[in-house]
Amino acid sequence: MTDARSPRPDQQTGTARVLVGRVVTPTGVLDDGVVALQDGLVAWVGTRAQAADAGYADLPAGDGATLLPGLVDVHDHGGGGSSFPDATSVEEARVAAREHLRHGTTSLVASLVTAPRDVLLERTANLADLADAGEIVGIHLEGPFLSEVRCGAQNPHDMVEGDPELVRAIAGAARGYLRTMTVAPEVPGVVGAGGVIETLVEVGALPSIGHTDASTEQTEAAIAAGVAALAAAGRPGARLTATHLFNGMRPLHHREPGPIAACLAAAARGELVVELVADGTHLAHGTIRSVVELVGSHVGADGAVAGPDAVALVTDAMAAAGMADGAYELGPMRVTVAHGVARLTEGGSIAGGTYHLLDVVRETVEAGVSLVDAVRAASWTPAGVLGLDDRGGLVAGRRADVVVTDADLRVREVLRAGAPVDLEP
Repeated sequence: MTDARSPRPDQQTGTARVLVGRVVTPTGVLDDGVVALQDGLVAWVGTRAQAADAGYADLPAGDGATLLPGLVDVHDHGGGGSSFPDATSVEEARVAAREHLRHGTTSLVASLVTAPRDVLLERTANLADLADAGEIVGIHLEGPFLSEVRCGAQNPHDMVEGDPELVRAIAGAARGYLRTMTVAPEVPGVVGAGGVIETLVEVGALPSIGHTDASTEQTEAAIAAGVAALAAAGRPGARLTATHLFNGMRPLHHREPGPIAACLAAAARGELVVELVADGTHLAHGTIRSVVELVGSHVGADGAVAGPDAVALVTDAMAAAGMADGAYELGPMRVTVAHGVARLTEGGSIAGGTYHLLDVVRETVEAGVSLVDAVRAASWTPAGVLGLDDRGGLVAGRRADVVVTDADLRVREVLRAGAPVDLEP
């Protein structure tokens, strides 16, 4: 495990190493696969039968391992007893990042919650320092331009109308690490010329639809504004996201379809990626399975299949991830975790997740989604959302981020840029 004096994880290089086992690639499973690593990169991927011709002989015997790419979480509030929205130092925030790293998340976006302006700026600057240290790949703000009636586990009193200057101030504090911001389309100042959505694209971030009571038409207008802004900024391949689809949104009703229908349609068109907190608490198995099948069945005009590249599995984890039941905090809100489920102490709303992303992958497979699709939605797709084309899959030339598990997807070893991660807390 690195410390503040060690090289950044993405700058580390490792010696040549060959791993064998069931290999999950972005497009399939190699039951008798081989992954060769060299100088922090994936050098070659293939079957044992092909390995000799590729120059890899005397392979180790298989021991039932499953090899996954390092996972990529684009929505994570903490873990290991530490909360990103509450951390006042890099050391505190690092505890949460390392908790998820030890469990296979090699690229993590740290998420904040709605808070007063000064708190948001201070916490954002702290996370920018953590990103400078190579511990996280970016920052996500869940608010403050959200719907008070769909506030979830956030403080509605800190939610404000759209403020482009606040967006620019946050982006300045983030120093290039602001990746996404969750916004509600119906909040004044979010959609429109010079509004929050256009300003987010201007500063290099992505708008994410969430915590909203918007109508379908309001959501469609916000998505169209985001798509147009990205195209105008020379980012035509970039896509918006939907923050934990279903959760913190007006429910889907056949006469009032709300934001969910609009987000699913946009995902099928290839304009948006929907986050799913597929932990068995936030969403039922049938919902998880249906969404993957729904957006995965669409073929666009260019012949490209939209999903599972239209689905990103996320944890929405809070401080209790990897910890025992008990009392915790999420920003200014008090949370009680019982039987592994986090809820507001007052009111009982679900207050984030307690899973690691690998747990979410396992739950998604149990829901009936294929292993390839579940892993792709937790690695390749979110890496694409972030524009990180150097990682996210066991593909030659990509960064050697590897999670070695047993047949039940339980961690045995984690490698980041080819370097072994210390699995001890």
